[in-house]
Amino acid sequence: MKKLIYLILGLLAIVSCGKKPAGADYVVQVSLGGWHSPDYTAEQIVSRLDTVCRMVPVGKVIIGWSLDKDIYREVGEYLHAKGIRMLLWLPVFAETEEVCDNSPGVDLWGEIPANYDLAAGEGFRFNCPSDPQNIANVVALYDRCFSDCGFDGVFLDRIRTQSFVSGVGGVLNCGCPLCEARFAEEGVDLAQVRKEWETRGDAFFSVTSYTPESGFIFENPLAAAFFRAKGHIVSESVAAVADSLRSRGLEVGLDLYAPFMAPFVGQDYAILSRHADFIKPMLYRQTFAPAGMGFEYELLRKSVPGATGYPDFKMDVAFLESQLQAMESCPCAKYPGIEINYVEKFAPTSPEYVRESLDAVMRHGFNGAVLSWNIMEAPEKMLSLLGQKTQKR
Repeated sequence: MKKLIYLILGLLAIVSCGKKPAGADYVVQVSLGGWHSPDYTAEQIVSRLDTVCRMVPVGKVIIGWSLDKDIYREVGEYLHAKGIRMLLWLPVFAETEEVCDNSPGVDLWGEIPANYDLAAGEGFRFNCPSDPQNIANVVALYDRCFSDCGFDGVFLDRIRTQSFVSGVGGVLNCGCPLCEARFAEEGVDLAQVRKEWETRGDAFFSVTSYTPESGFIFENPLAAAFFRAKGHIVSESVAAVADSLRSRGLEVGLDLYAPFMAPFVGQDYAILSRHADFIKPMLYRQTFAPAGMGFEYELLRKSVPGATGYPDFKMDVAFLESQLQAMESCPCAKYPGIEINYVEKFAPTSPEYVRESLDAVMRHGFNGAVLSWNIMEAPEKMLSLLGQKTQKR
């Protein structure tokens, strides 16, 4: 009976959604909370998605990362009945401590950086990107717990190191023996990096210029070499996970920092975009929490106040345009992430903010946008706005 109900709902949604705008569509995210005790039932999710799909064209739904298989199977029946792809929201280098035996990432002094407790189940504690067991654990987790749930793809999250949330030690990592050996293969001696930072202090991070295409140009050649090598090391490990999952016939999407901050956390767009079907750069101008553009940039400047050359970026539409420009050459599909959730303290968004952000994305002719970060809690006024925008196209 449920299958019949979902089929009927799917057909109704197809009719009500109408024609998609010029090949662009939306990706929505359903956050179920942590690994245990999902925040919603399948019926609640289907009801919400049915409402959303009647308002805007939805091409993919990212959902996770609860271990409750029945939720995915029921939601998948509904989505597949109307041609929408279902992707598992899967963390890689963080949030897996409850289900995997992972080795942690450490800074250049061998210490585990402090975590950031934003919400239960999201501690932002990061594991070593070089340990092959950490990589194997993620793939094995998919095979063991999710491969029979009807997923069309996987959306990889937490594919980085810690950020300036943990100060300088958050980005000068991972410094474990495995990573030290990989840095050496890239021509970087971590002992020299450590000594350079201890000698020069904040000036180690000074930059001479910034452009959207080239990013920050470090004044110190060793700093430039370190972050270039870090990008290779972290991103190649992410590529190994992505390639393994794609070999199973799965679509793979990647959750990325905005281009200007990505090098500090080890995300090399050139590498990652060659191993993904699509990328979701988190272009969050109104998020004052990890991955928020202004939030992370302010942490950088507070962590190394003596570093010079960093512009006073204003998180306006012009800056958003610069970040969209920076990713135009990526060879995969591009779905920038824009917040439509509202949290008074952490994400004080508005319909006007959402409108101007999505307009900027569409002006660049990208494949669509990801409506971040939990459609289940998106305010009705945001959904109404999206419905109006779709009708105008």
